[in-house]
Order: sequence, then C-alpha cells, then structure tokens
Amino acid sequence: MSDVQFHEVGEGRRIAYRYTDGKGPTLVFLPGYMSDMDGGKATSVFERAKQEGRACLLLDYSGCGQSSGEFADGSLSQWRDEVLALIDANCAGQVIVIGSSMGGWLMLLVGEALGNRLAGLVGIAAAPDFADWGYSDEQKVQLAAGETIYESNPYGPEPTPTHAKFWQDAMTHIRLTGQVEITAPARLLHGQNDNDVPWNISMQLAERLRSDDIQIALVKDGDHRLSRDADIALLLRQVWSILETEPT
Repeated sequence: MSDVQFHEVGEGRRIAYRYTDGKGPTLVFLPGYMSDMDGGKATSVFERAKQEGRACLLLDYSGCGQSSGEFADGSLSQWRDEVLALIDANCAGQVIVIGSSMGGWLMLLVGEALGNRLAGLVGIAAAPDFADWGYSDEQKVQLAAGETIYESNPYGPEPTPTHAKFWQDAMTHIRLTGQVEITAPARLLHGQNDNDVPWNISMQLAERLRSDDIQIALVKDGDHRLSRDADIALLLRQVWSILETEPT
C-alpha cells in the first residue's frame, strides 16, 4: 500500500487517504460505519487498480481510522462533504463510487453530488436508510431526544454506539421512499446470510435507482462482510465490469 497522506478540510479536520494515480475513471472506496480504509475489500480494489495503472482513492472519514476528529461528531452530511473534497483535490474526470454497508448509503449522496462525473456505483451490502429501518421505535425516541444508544457488536468487544447527531442528520437523507436520480451503471452485491442488512434492501435500491444498467449479485451463503477470497473476487469482477464498458 502507498503511504498515507492527509487533506485538511473545514474546521481543521485532517482526512487520511491513499491515492494511486492512473487512468480513469477513478475508483473511490467508501467504508462502512466505524470502518476504515485498511479493510480487505478496500485494499484489494486499491492493489488491483495500482497494478493496472488505474486511479484509486481510499479514505478514512473524520473520527475514523487515521483521520482526526471524534466519531461522535460525524454525520453523513459531513462525511459526504469530506469525500467530495478529496475527489475534487485528487481526481480528474469521472468517478466510480464503491460503498460498503453504510458506505453504500453515502455513495448515493456522493453520486448525486457528482452529477455527470459519476461513471458508476458498486454497493456491497449497501445500507441506505438504515437510520429508519435499523432501529426500534423506542430507540428512535431516545435518539430524537439527543441520547446515544449502544448495541451489541458482533465484530468486537465494545458495544456499537449510535450518536444522536449522526441519526438526526441521517434521517434527512432518506432515499428509498422515492426515485434516486442516478442513471449511471450500478452493481449491487449482497449476502443472503447477512444478519445486519437484509438483502432485500439491495432489491429496493435497484428499484429506486433511475439507471437501466443494474445488476444484482446475491451470495447465498454470504454474510454482511463479504470478505472471503471468493467474495472479494466477485467484487473485483463487478467493479471491472463497469470499467470494461467505459470508452478507452
């Protein structure tokens, strides 16, 4: 992996990122909730892009990984703006946005903002609107009142927090109740053994996107992470299937 660099955005936040230059469209990987750019899926995309001389950008949202800030201060709006700032600073021309879990919600917000620069979307267990369907009515009341809630974490010893700021902002970015005005090609991967994000969320997203070029890959025994070698190989095939349709 190339060395980590830092880009300063508003309020003095320093956003950690890795970038390899090359031919476009630039691949931009958006990690999930409380995740970072060092995961197996992100690094696999980056390494293949680097080997082939393709442009690729990885990053840590503020409050995550090697970026500055507190996770409790993060929100979809803030992280979207950080992603767009890094794209503007590093990427010329068109962009393919790859989003994992929460990153699959964020990729819609980034994609909308990119407009004609968006060359494609790849969702991995994409979780748009999870602030709505992912919490009970009681939890929503607590979050609306400004409380932080904690849930058991299947991936680590510490419980997973949801902060009121994040939830309240996220509820302003609900997308599955109407048409998503994105016409770029989309590839959606989802494990049918996903215990965190129901696979029918990807089906709903496919219905809402305006694009006519949408393919859904369901992995019958796949879990939420889709991080096995075979899962990553499938991810790479899906990403490169969009690249192969781009004019040379």
